[in-house]
Amino acid sequence: MPSLKQIRYFLSVADLGGFTPAAAGLFVAQPALSRQIALLEEELGFALFVREPRGVRLTPAGALYRERVRGVEQLLAGAAEEGGQLAKGEAGVLRLLHSSSLPARSLLPAMQRFLEESPRARIDLDRIASETQIGEVAAGRADLGIIRLPVLRRDPAIRLLDLPPERLWVALPPAHALAGRTTLHLAELQDAAFVSAVHRERGGLARRVTELCLQRGFVPRTARIISRKTSMLDLVAAGLGIAVIPAGMTSFAPTGITFRPLADADAEAHSALLLPLQASPLAERFVGVVREMRGEAGDA
Repeated sequence: MPSLKQIRYFLSVADLGGFTPAAAGLFVAQPALSRQIALLEEELGFALFVREPRGVRLTPAGALYRERVRGVEQLLAGAAEEGGQLAKGEAGVLRLLHSSSLPARSLLPAMQRFLEESPRARIDLDRIASETQIGEVAAGRADLGIIRLPVLRRDPAIRLLDLPPERLWVALPPAHALAGRTTLHLAELQDAAFVSAVHRERGGLARRVTELCLQRGFVPRTARIISRKTSMLDLVAAGLGIAVIPAGMTSFAPTGITFRPLADADAEAHSALLLPLQASPLAERFVGVVREMRGEAGDA
């Protein structure tokens, strides 16, 4: 197989019409250049040049070969450049997962900055439950996840980077008896119907809220219709019950909901970035953007 050096030497001789000017342009000795062209012709099995007293001219086969290989050097240089951009996290596709309680719209500022800083990169975004994200990232089917804590299981192939906590708020139908209050405490929700419920095999927001309620001596009473997705806010708007949500979800809710902050000191929701132990450069770059925009936090 001809080497890139031999192709570069051949193109130089063909373009300049002789070994002497080509050797000067390449900063190599003429005998070394002649030897490489001879080896190339031997490898190919046909003559590339007709040697003449005042230089060389291409054979018909040599002219066709030049036409075919002229773009190889640029192609390889471009491939090297693209590979370097990928290695630095400046190009490629970032496979990004998020949970339903971390809506895509809340991630848009970080995604936009990431794309501005990496103009040759793209993002493949998917919404998946936090527990499922662990398996997807560990198996290499995704580069990065943004999950809601707690999660019930861990995988030795992944690591978590905590994000700053969010205050919890109560979403109420406007006609609810507690809607007139400025702030609320979790204990005051004992008789309210919650439109969310804990999944027995998952952690996430509903489990965090249930744990806080249990610490105050009551189990959240479930409404007649429940949801574990952001559609629970539609149920609140329809007057079917209440929901405890992170502050970040309040700005993406449908109309017809009253929001009140929880005054309890521990009324916080926690989230984390989920990465493999050996994260891709793209994932590391995105993590840097998110942590810079949300504030630094440590490993979980």
